[in-house]
Amino acid sequence: MDVGRRAVVMAAALAAAGSLPDPHALAAPAAGPRPPAAWFGDEIRRIPTTRKIVALTFNAAWDEAGIETVLTELRRRKLAATFFPTGRFAESRPAAVRAMAAAHGLGNHSHTHPYFDDLTTGERSREVQRADTAIRRASGAEPLPLFRFPYSATAPDSIADVNDLGYAAIEFTQDTNGYLGPQGGMSVDRAVQRAVDALAPGAILQMHVGSNGDGVVLDALALPRIIDAAQRQGYEIIDLRTLLTRD
Repeated sequence: MDVGRRAVVMAAALAAAGSLPDPHALAAPAAGPRPPAAWFGDEIRRIPTTRKIVALTFNAAWDEAGIETVLTELRRRKLAATFFPTGRFAESRPAAVRAMAAAHGLGNHSHTHPYFDDLTTGERSREVQRADTAIRRASGAEPLPLFRFPYSATAPDSIADVNDLGYAAIEFTQDTNGYLGPQGGMSVDRAVQRAVDALAPGAILQMHVGSNGDGVVLDALALPRIIDAAQRQGYEIIDLRTLLTRD
């Protein structure tokens, strides 16, 4: 990692914040498990492997209508997923974030869910660091050095900025689009089919734990069928935490 660029990023973050950020938030990516070196420099939309593995991931930025259903199903199956809450979600729903962290890894989905293309380097840094602090406080756990861009709006400069903070940019092979809900033209059947169509070695599936304002969380309802379909095709549901390294 370029030391000079890191210094620029951190200086910009301090200027944007107007004060020293939480030192634990800054140290976290370097102190704990780290992404493999190959995960830096670009967004990751598929785990680089030939193994029949698939990762389940869930974003959390709105309500928590589907969390209990999702967590119950994962617990019943003895499977782990990765959750990407925003900082504001963590601040407003700390009990939900603690429940996620009890058995699953927590990534970082920014603090306020903005378009990162519209931000400066300092503003991007502040978004990531404020979210990290909020997630730590809510969960009492060590967040993973994995960042997911709001709206999946990635760009080389934005990726470089989050990489310089120690985070890999983890996107997805396929979004089920369940978050659109029935009012957005989606159904459980369509969400399941989108997931099944994307199955391939190293696939990363993106789902959401919130509703589209009507309380219906299609991804929560689709989850058992998605898991069944993947396992019938010989796929292993893997935990992204097992792919991190301390080397």
